[in-house]
Amino acid sequence: MPQLRNRSKRFFLSTCYLKGFSIVVKVFSACLFSYKNTACSCIKQWYKHHSICVMCLCSATPSQKYGTRGGRGEVVSSFGAVQGPRWTGKGQSAVRVEMLEGGENSLISSYKYMFQRLRDVRDVLTEKIEELGEELRSHFNIEEFSPVSLPVQDSITVLGQVCCDSNGKLNTQSVLLEAGQEQGGRQVPVDLSELKEFSLFPGQVVVMEGMNPSGERFVATKLYEGIPLPFYCPSEGKQEMDEVSEPVMVMMACGPYTPSESLTYDPLIDLITIINKDRPDMCILFGPFVDSKHEQIEKNQVTETFENIFKRCVDSIVEGTKGSGCRLVFVPSQRDVHHHYIYPQPPFNLSNLSKDDSARVTLAPDPCTLLIGNVTFGLTSTDILFHMGAEEISSGTGTERFSRIMKHMLTQRSYYPLYPPAEEVNMDYDKFQQFGQMNLTPDILIVPSELRYFIKVNHSHFQIRYSFSQTLCWWRGRE
Repeated sequence: MPQLRNRSKRFFLSTCYLKGFSIVVKVFSACLFSYKNTACSCIKQWYKHHSICVMCLCSATPSQKYGTRGGRGEVVSSFGAVQGPRWTGKGQSAVRVEMLEGGENSLISSYKYMFQRLRDVRDVLTEKIEELGEELRSHFNIEEFSPVSLPVQDSITVLGQVCCDSNGKLNTQSVLLEAGQEQGGRQVPVDLSELKEFSLFPGQVVVMEGMNPSGERFVATKLYEGIPLPFYCPSEGKQEMDEVSEPVMVMMACGPYTPSESLTYDPLIDLITIINKDRPDMCILFGPFVDSKHEQIEKNQVTETFENIFKRCVDSIVEGTKGSGCRLVFVPSQRDVHHHYIYPQPPFNLSNLSKDDSARVTLAPDPCTLLIGNVTFGLTSTDILFHMGAEEISSGTGTERFSRIMKHMLTQRSYYPLYPPAEEVNMDYDKFQQFGQMNLTPDILIVPSELRYFIKVNHSHFQIRYSFSQTLCWWRGRE
């Protein structure tokens, strides 16, 4: 059982195991940034003797008092414990990193958007309903789905997508179930009063059991939860190679990388210093790198192009860490003012990198699934935690909200299962169907958010969650 310790409202915990790996996470207080109202969470869930670790890095602008911040370098929380862990990596530039989507399923370059038709969106949503519905039907041995608007006195099983009857927030009185085309495609109000527990959000694909005597209102009596995808299973050759590999140290940081009063990138300079000191094998850097919400950018107070600012930022990271041998992964954000404002978001284009630098730099899209060593990382820089938290409704679940949201992401098999999306998310559904879905359950899911940190142990299926007001994490996995 993890040990929990509270010191000045800061929490510490220990030991967990992930897929036979030892996992240790350290987060440092104000080592790089000083945040207000933050989140960095880690959830551990067991699904049929397998575990997933979910981490949420905060994404908020550093305080104006960055230069006079206190508690610099302090460890405010830790997750996992190994006897005598060595936090300094070897700077292994040969650490294997690959995009698990692979081939045509990987978003490796920009694409044309703003050509989306409503019919195309409807086709994508219908395909999602049918695909997840078939998985649920097979798993729960359901004979067939009935039309949701079918007038019948007996209990029936229906499939559909949760939606709201208006443009307002979903509530227990406004829930509609929209069936797929095979079940008639109609929307019917749902009575949730007979359900002992539920957790619903707009866009969620569900299977419900109940009655619809009049054909105008479905009374739900049972709700079937979704099924998460399998975990990554390496081939025998890869497994043997990874069994003899060295422990891997992974560092993760999330932007913005500037104080709120200037674009001097002082926090980024400190980050580079930490990388050179600890020499991690891998550093995953989430945007924004040129934050569209920065005061000087919003007020048009910059004297050079956004592209030049970004180039200087990246050059300083690549050149400044060259001696460490650390591999770098860059993940864009929709708050990057110089980059494509679309989701899924293509990777950055760094055509000016030298051959040697290109060999140790990975340009990842948002979202993506990476294989580092023998561990899968699900990455997205979009604040799905905040967006779904504002829309989800629940009753009687006995679980904490953010645990449910993370579980929804896994069971809906999507990096952004909310529909319609938040206003700030510019979704291209054709590309989202191709690049925004999970093709497996990642071992570690990293999601930036501006929500407040937390820790909780849920004994029903044992979950650990923690978050803090920092942006720098160390992850060390050993086989």
